Amino acid sequence: MTDMEIDLNADLGEGFGIWRLGDDEALLDVVTSANVACGFHAGDPVTIRRTCAAAVDRGVAIGAQVSYRDLAGFGRREMEMDPEDLCAEVLYQLAAVDGIARAMGGRVSYVKPHGALYNRICRDPEQAEAVVSAVLDYDQSLPLLTLPGSAVHEVAAREGITTVTEAFADRAYTPSGALVPRRSPGAVLHDPGAVAARAVRMATGHVVTAVDGSQVPVEARSICVHGDTPGSVRLARAIRDSLAEAGVTLKAFT
Repeated sequence: MTDMEIDLNADLGEGFGIWRLGDDEALLDVVTSANVACGFHAGDPVTIRRTCAAAVDRGVAIGAQVSYRDLAGFGRREMEMDPEDLCAEVLYQLAAVDGIARAMGGRVSYVKPHGALYNRICRDPEQAEAVVSAVLDYDQSLPLLTLPGSAVHEVAAREGITTVTEAFADRAYTPSGALVPRRSPGAVLHDPGAVAARAVRMATGHVVTAVDGSQVPVEARSICVHGDTPGSVRLARAIRDSLAEAGVTLKAFT
């Protein structure tokens, strides 16, 4: 048994107009932090408002899930952008979601880039600088949620922005600790038992098994389950229950 605490986050608010993706309300009954889509890869004003209101009602922390402007590609297509443009677009998204969250009685308490932007700032200091600059312009107290070993950690530390590391229960890992690209077979995991067991190992043993069978260290304060993964509610509940059985308390990192 352990007295450890860990956050469980999910990507939410990823519908658009009449199109719905995932079961946001059911996930909000399970997770402790909600990464709310800001309208650039998914989401629209009504969806953002509803998601923020539901999160506030449940005491779930709200994060701004900023992205490339890529509705057609769900933010999963990497883009070359001028740093000033990227900074402004991240700032725009952050301000929009925080404004709606505050109107609903809450606030944005962290920032988590989505999809291709998330992966890009893990290795690209220039785009990492643009994202960090946007957070710095808006609210220096907001932490950035990212992978361990990312380029953004060094950039953020230089600018006085806190970074928080996360691990992914429903994604496969490479031996280097990166996520297996989604286009590769087996990149997304769907079995609740396997996903829950991985989450417990991440939280208590700080390790995950990579696709080649090697053991990769993962120091994480938060664990992510993707809201768009089929069966995500079942996965999240299995993770929550297994963590509780292992003596791990779910608590928002903010």
